[in-house]
Amino acid sequence: MRSLLRKPLVLVTAAALAVGLAMVTAPAASAAGGYTCSGTVGSPGVLASHNGPAQISGVCVVSGGPTRINGSLTLLPGSVLLAAFAHSPLLVNGSMVVENGATLVLGCDPQELPCMDDPSLIGSETVNGGLIADHPLGVIAHRSTINGNVVHTGGGGGVTCNPSGFFDVFQSPVFSAYELGTINGNLTISGVASCWLGVEDMHINGNVTVTDNQLADPDAIEITAGHFNGNLSCTGNSAVWDNNEGPSGNLFPRTPNPNTVTGIRSGQCVLASPTTSTGSPGPGPF
Repeated sequence: MRSLLRKPLVLVTAAALAVGLAMVTAPAASAAGGYTCSGTVGSPGVLASHNGPAQISGVCVVSGGPTRINGSLTLLPGSVLLAAFAHSPLLVNGSMVVENGATLVLGCDPQELPCMDDPSLIGSETVNGGLIADHPLGVIAHRSTINGNVVHTGGGGGVTCNPSGFFDVFQSPVFSAYELGTINGNLTISGVASCWLGVEDMHINGNVTVTDNQLADPDAIEITAGHFNGNLSCTGNSAVWDNNEGPSGNLFPRTPNPNTVTGIRSGQCVLASPTTSTGSPGPGPF
């Protein structure tokens, strides 16, 4: 479901937000104290640079140039932050918190999630602290560097591929993905109930723990082409794959795309996933 899940997200969302973006000017950040960016789908707010903690209420975008938050950045319950613009990198010199039902889109690239301002370019974001996602609707992080632990607990749109919440704007199933980026810490994903989940082409300088996640798409959870400088543990998940579906988009046959793990593989992520419908796990490591 790679093409279905990703490219329509940016293309349709960009169209839906175009009118609102044309009418919005980034507000001036206050010198100290808290700062809230707020908006709607039709008239999104634009997150401004700020020396201190900031929060998102409603729908906001990172647009109009580089944006620096010298403090924590919190997505309040049900809010949306779209930081998917090649010419507007986001730097957070603190932690990011994605609260209940919120949606975070962090970074973009031509291959997986085209940038909203130029689909041919790459948009890289940096968080100089950890990322805590506490029952979010979805977290979609591409080409991003997170200098701390990532803890993603619960959330999702339920064990279904029906659009819901902000994903309904672009008629996409709800999903979460960490791709083509770097985490200088541990990655823990647990208790997610959604359509699809992926950890692909990631450099993670710590342990990776994926537990008790239930996904409606049989192609989930894809954990592929990773470089993990720690242990990889997978338990209690609906399914895990270290390979990708072929060009046809069918579940089988699959293309091997194993991970490099310096530590110990355990649980469901020990042997390579089957590549055919009649195959068995292995040979070779996950």
